Amino acid sequence: MNTTTRRNFLKTGIALGAALTLREANNPLFAAPDTPASTALQTGPDGKPMLVAVRDGTRASMLDRALQALGGIERFVKKGQSVVIKPNVAWDVPPERSACTHPEVVGRLVELCIKAGAKKVSVFDRTCDQPRDNSPRCYDTSGVRPAVLKAGGVMVSGNDETLYREVKLPRGVRLQDTKVHSLILESDVFINVPVLKHHHGATITAAMKNLMGAIWDRRFYHSNDLHQCIADFISHPKLRPTLNITDAYAPMVRNGPRGKSVEDVVEMKTLLASTDIVAIDAASARMLDHAEDAIPHVRIAAAAGYGTCKLGTLKIERIRMA
Repeated sequence: MNTTTRRNFLKTGIALGAALTLREANNPLFAAPDTPASTALQTGPDGKPMLVAVRDGTRASMLDRALQALGGIERFVKKGQSVVIKPNVAWDVPPERSACTHPEVVGRLVELCIKAGAKKVSVFDRTCDQPRDNSPRCYDTSGVRPAVLKAGGVMVSGNDETLYREVKLPRGVRLQDTKVHSLILESDVFINVPVLKHHHGATITAAMKNLMGAIWDRRFYHSNDLHQCIADFISHPKLRPTLNITDAYAPMVRNGPRGKSVEDVVEMKTLLASTDIVAIDAASARMLDHAEDAIPHVRIAAAAGYGTCKLGTLKIERIRMA
């Protein structure tokens, strides 16, 4: 992959708005926890961690290891169930630019779901770089469609309004109704697979922001308090993913969400996984050198009770593969 290492990135002195202070040795997610050993931490079923952070493997091997730590893909996907996977495939750029979720992550996840017995695995995104002929160019350029088809999954259009259904959001503050892709509403299992990157409006794109690609009218968000709308979407339990997996192997750290070149990318060789969409975004914020509660939509969602942004209260498994 033609990306810069973090060391080289720092040497270039690229400005990120605030100095990027992460180093290989002191990534906050892999530092010793500040929480006293006697503190009771929130866990998942059977004492499983609430968040898994894996580093220094291949994308596929880190995904396998993260799922193993959470109890295996079988914890989330049962035989005969239908699965929808929502990656970020919004941009007509190649994988090395990190504007889209890497095809290795998406393809491997489809493969694992099928091995677990899923009757159907569907993948879609509401693309931004959409040509006038409505051809799935982003799906192809990103490498996601070939990876999904090879693994046995199905690519579904995200740019066909007839596939969207109106959903009411009684707990929404600004977003109180929206059209949501029918796959989200009809599938048994909903897996959210964003790529971690900078965003000029939302500060970061990660798990919560990625769900804007599941709705039809994204313009409403941008004109009606973007951060509040992002948080409002997950106020509906059906719209909250079963599992979130964040591709943080080589985050885009400036010029997001599309980026300009591979010079916007930093290699961090990390993958995050959690059932708590707020917690995984708090961890994603830390990776890009923000405080865990610094991103407004993360803070809003935590305050509303949709998850936690206080990482010190959670059982986190940190895994180094190298």
